Amino acid sequence: MTIPNTTIPNQGVYLDNNATTRVDPDVLAEMLPLFTEHFGNPSSMHAFGAAVGGKIEWARKQVQALLGAAHDSEIIFTSGGTESDNTAILSIIEAYPKKREIVTSVVEHPAVLALCDYLEKKRDYKIHRIPVDSKGNLDIDAYRAALSDQVAIVSIMWANNETGTIFPIEELAQMAKAVGAVFHTDAVQAVGKIPMKLADSAVDMLSLSGHKLHAPKGIGALYVKRGLRFRPMLRGGHQERSRRAGTENAPAIVGLGAAAHLALTHMGEENTRVKAQRDRLEQAILAAVPACFVTGNPDHRLPNTCNIAFEFIEGEAILLLLNEQGIAASSGSACTSGSLEPSHVMRAMGVPYTAAHGATRFSLSRDTTDAEIDHVIAVVPGIIAKLRSLSPYWEQGAAKPKEFAPVYS
Repeated sequence: MTIPNTTIPNQGVYLDNNATTRVDPDVLAEMLPLFTEHFGNPSSMHAFGAAVGGKIEWARKQVQALLGAAHDSEIIFTSGGTESDNTAILSIIEAYPKKREIVTSVVEHPAVLALCDYLEKKRDYKIHRIPVDSKGNLDIDAYRAALSDQVAIVSIMWANNETGTIFPIEELAQMAKAVGAVFHTDAVQAVGKIPMKLADSAVDMLSLSGHKLHAPKGIGALYVKRGLRFRPMLRGGHQERSRRAGTENAPAIVGLGAAAHLALTHMGEENTRVKAQRDRLEQAILAAVPACFVTGNPDHRLPNTCNIAFEFIEGEAILLLLNEQGIAASSGSACTSGSLEPSHVMRAMGVPYTAAHGATRFSLSRDTTDAEIDHVIAVVPGIIAKLRSLSPYWEQGAAKPKEFAPVYS
């Protein structure tokens, strides 16, 4: 077998952890025996299967602990956040077929938005898409007005993947419950970064993804509160208490369990050391680079996320030059996918057109070092200055920002 040659950096600064994280070595160590030594099918009645089944139940308890759930049976293992989101919404509309309305926000991940678009166009559901303000905060008045006894499910993310802005999930869940709606949250970015106690929460369903918290790709979980009506999306065998058919991906499940245990252990570090690194990076860039600003809510966001909009330049160019310096970040703009439009999150917040294209997200993790932050601080101002020297809009825009900064409506 010949594997194609690829260039993989031996050293570099990885600040794209909201896209994916490195599998923690301790997580990998827990996974490896599941490929060779403990390889049995957990549904089998013999000792080979029982050994694996026990490890899966151990992993389930670790995810339960991370979420603060009341029962380990409330955890269903899935292939990731997208499957969890889709399962949650499709399960509830099947369980409550007479309720034909869904409430979500305009800044959700495509895993939710694309499904809602499909249900609206193909199955005639009424979708309420709640707007946000300039800091990415949900319009609570619009949310309240959208709620009624016709709403089957509310699906609102716990924290935004681009800006890190955190939504008041418990308040939103209680409001949904008051009208008889099921409340689901896409917590893919929030799990492992902020404390959760679902046992005392009005949240009915929650989605998470392993590769956002140092577990492998292709594994996730869906929390379903005990007693909630549930209809499986994948039907077949009796796995996951007949709620998700298919032979369990045991190595990845155990990896997720190990990652959940480590995330709970390192929660304090995420909210102290990592947050301090994020703040230092952000403050240094804002002080050294003119005409840039933080997007989202700087006072209420994930501790690892910093999204800075640089006016009058393209995010794609910023990322290319950062990459030349060994720095991995991501663009808050959709320009890297060939679109001429900024991301739906930037548009929803009304970020000026001249800044939305230059939105760049730096997302840290517990692997991030102070030396790496120093390197980024040293490099970014020069990159921005170089790109602006090539921009036909910079000199005019800097002199007349109001004329060159139309706001999305």
